[in-house]
Amino acid sequence: MKLNIWILCMMCLVFVSCNKIADKTKEGINKSGEVVGKTATEFIEGVSEGVDKTLECEITLSKELKTKGLSKGVYNIEGQPIGNNNKLTIYLIFNQDFDSDIIAKAYNKDGLEIGRAKTNISGKKDEAGYFNFKFDELTDIGFRNKITLE
Repeated sequence: MKLNIWILCMMCLVFVSCNKIADKTKEGINKSGEVVGKTATEFIEGVSEGVDKTLECEITLSKELKTKGLSKGVYNIEGQPIGNNNKLTIYLIFNQDFDSDIIAKAYNKDGLEIGRAKTNISGKKDEAGYFNFKFDELTDIGFRNKITLE
């Protein structure tokens, strides 16, 4: 009988130890996963930030557009599913009533023109909105290019 109790106690001890080992292993795996997840997130954010900075362009409005009460906000340059970055979306602010065609000209980092796009822009004083300029499919905007709106 003593032997049975002793065996039973040993089995309980082994079972409790196994649970503790499993819990510690699970805790270690969770911690490792958390560290890997944080590292991966930081890496992806860093890459994304690097791409954003690389694709930054200088966007300028002509003096004429500024005189007519137009100012700019944020912008985004994107590509089509297959192809180059050839679409400019820009947030324009109307300080006066405005209705006119605007030509966007894109220049590469050497100052050579690489594309043009024309869009009709209209808005009332104190309005604002996003407007798209779709360049030729061969135009590839990015890598610190310059875009002028005239």
